[in-house]
Amino acid sequence: MAHITINQYLQQIYEAIDNHDGSFCAELLSFKHPHVANPRLQLASPEEKCQQVLEPPYDEMVAAHLRCTYAVANHDFIEAYKFQTLVVQSFLRAFQSHKEENWALPVMFSITLDLRIFANNAEQQLQKKAKGQPGEMLEKAAEQLMSCFRVCASDNRAGIEDSKKWGMMFLSNQLFKIYFKINKLHLCKPLIRAIDSSNLKNDYSPAQKVTYKYYVGRKAMFDSDFKPAEEFLSFAFHHCHRSSQKNKRMILIYLLPVKMLLGHMPTHQLLRKYDLMQFADVTKGVSEGNLLLLNEALNKHETFFIRCGIFLILEKLKIITFRNLFKKVYLLLRTHQLPLDAFLVSLRMMQVEDVDIDEVQCILANLIYMGHIKGYISQQHQKLVVSKQNPFPPLSSVS
Repeated sequence: MAHITINQYLQQIYEAIDNHDGSFCAELLSFKHPHVANPRLQLASPEEKCQQVLEPPYDEMVAAHLRCTYAVANHDFIEAYKFQTLVVQSFLRAFQSHKEENWALPVMFSITLDLRIFANNAEQQLQKKAKGQPGEMLEKAAEQLMSCFRVCASDNRAGIEDSKKWGMMFLSNQLFKIYFKINKLHLCKPLIRAIDSSNLKNDYSPAQKVTYKYYVGRKAMFDSDFKPAEEFLSFAFHHCHRSSQKNKRMILIYLLPVKMLLGHMPTHQLLRKYDLMQFADVTKGVSEGNLLLLNEALNKHETFFIRCGIFLILEKLKIITFRNLFKKVYLLLRTHQLPLDAFLVSLRMMQVEDVDIDEVQCILANLIYMGHIKGYISQQHQKLVVSKQNPFPPLSSVS
């Protein structure tokens, strides 16, 4: 396959289209397939040859693909992206004309995946040349993917088996990857709405569902919707293939902070298994109410947490650490009327600088408001008066 002639290649594509063999056609247009390394197919002007064998718009699509292989061989990803855009546009014209059939979905999956990858590569090349706006190529790629998404979402005539709607989740996942990269998470909302209202939402492939839940979970986390975030990310983690250690680790990077905010601390064994020991002292600090250890852990692994985009989420663990620290004060004093000075002393022991009674009251007021402490502050007696029943409710019952 690697060294077939241009005529043999075009004949194979013609037969794949004629037989409605979407999988084979997808391979012949994919950059994961060995034919792209074949010098005989890397042509600067393949249009005439394609027109002799293929009908429009397939001739344009394949010619653009071959020009794309030529650009990639010359390491010109800006050109490659340009021609891959033409591949998608030509395909879309053909795809729209396929009434009540979806045999070409594998082709769409293959060429849209390559489009996103080339947009990424082109973006990097432009940045090296100090040209263009950051995210510009990826945004343009997203527009092409959205065009495909609309065609799939609006297919209401075909029966379930032949529906183009089977392409919606794959495209959503590709778009999520772009929106997260260019930091435009608000654009995910219409996609999530479309999938949620789809009658196929539970029937997509497990791999697509895992990716979808991973991104929807991450979005919920950034929106501070921690319960749904835990549900989506847990689904992704438990349904991710056991051999995909790298992917399971990636899911855990976001699932762990969410679980911790809901009061579920990871075990040392889990952290070691997935090489996430950066979380070990964070977990210990939060569990023990040891604010000093938590701050040290956040400072030590700051670069890692910022790169993963979870540093600010982990900062929210401080309020739970305050709750656990203050619970220790309550257990030590064994009274329901706790002097505010006792909390002040505990914070100073944790080397919290420039803290005064007003700040203690502010932290306590926040904990009471959030439901982490059942009680009230008595200004007159400068005491925290806590409930005699369950003054520090379990975190999982609060959040």
